[in-house]
Amino acid sequence: MDNFLDVLAFSFSITMPIFLILALGIILYRVRIINDNFIDTASKLVFNVTLPALLFISISKTSLTSETDFSLVIYAMLAVVVTYIALELIMPIWIKDKAERAVLVQGAFRSNMGIIGLAYCVNAYGDTVFAVASVYLGGVTVLFNILSVIGLTRGLGGSTNFKGIFKGIAKNPLIIAIVAAFVFSIFGLHLPATLHKAGDYFAQMTLPLALLCAGASLSFSSMRKDLFGAVLSSIGKLIFIPIVLTFGGYLLGYRGMELGVLFLMSSAPSASASYIMVRAMNGNSTLAANIIVITTLASLITTSIGVTLLRSLALI
Repeated sequence: MDNFLDVLAFSFSITMPIFLILALGIILYRVRIINDNFIDTASKLVFNVTLPALLFISISKTSLTSETDFSLVIYAMLAVVVTYIALELIMPIWIKDKAERAVLVQGAFRSNMGIIGLAYCVNAYGDTVFAVASVYLGGVTVLFNILSVIGLTRGLGGSTNFKGIFKGIAKNPLIIAIVAAFVFSIFGLHLPATLHKAGDYFAQMTLPLALLCAGASLSFSSMRKDLFGAVLSSIGKLIFIPIVLTFGGYLLGYRGMELGVLFLMSSAPSASASYIMVRAMNGNSTLAANIIVITTLASLITTSIGVTLLRSLALI
């Protein structure tokens, strides 16, 4: 009994801090302490400055050599491709509309790894997780962007512009920060102490500020519309994807932190970038928003259950 309570306490130590900050974001928005302009500006600050700083600082102080194991990120990228194809094949059983299906598939496979997934990992394993999670984040983020553009273009119409995709990836601040950090780590380079300290201050702002914005931007007003599709996509995101990726990792022999990162990153809710991309391509943005709301709230429950199960089996 004591052991089960310890496992339960561990799982809630991962999800409850995130729930509390998300809830605080909702409350602060409702009482108008923060507004849409704050959310927009702070989100840009996180994406362009503080999250890249966090990833750079974390990876650059990690020793990466030719012997560093990149098998986890390679497996994750292959698994994401397989699950994406599976979703494209399975979703037509329930959803006949091609445009709506494209939105649902993206909502199901694209995780909010950079904010909530990373926060889950840090709460579970502390700063030591960055050596594993940052590499995972870099590789899978690139793949998410490519698959999202391909899937939405097929569903919503238009031509797939691979030049534009790769240009967008090359300009992505997260990718730039990760590549720069790899260079620093491999060649043993170091930032001046003052610059490193300033970067560390920015890095510490990332998760609380990003989670406040995520909570404040949740909109419950449109939940009654397209509810069936949103729930279907959310089941794919929070049940199908984590089970497939984690079970595959288990079969390949991953345990401890590596298996934990696989589960926690894949069990994160649908990425807010999916809404932005759908809206930009004139798709059903309300449906995309509904998926984000449902998965963001339900992820706190499903992740707690998953962590409790994996921890009780001594797998993570």
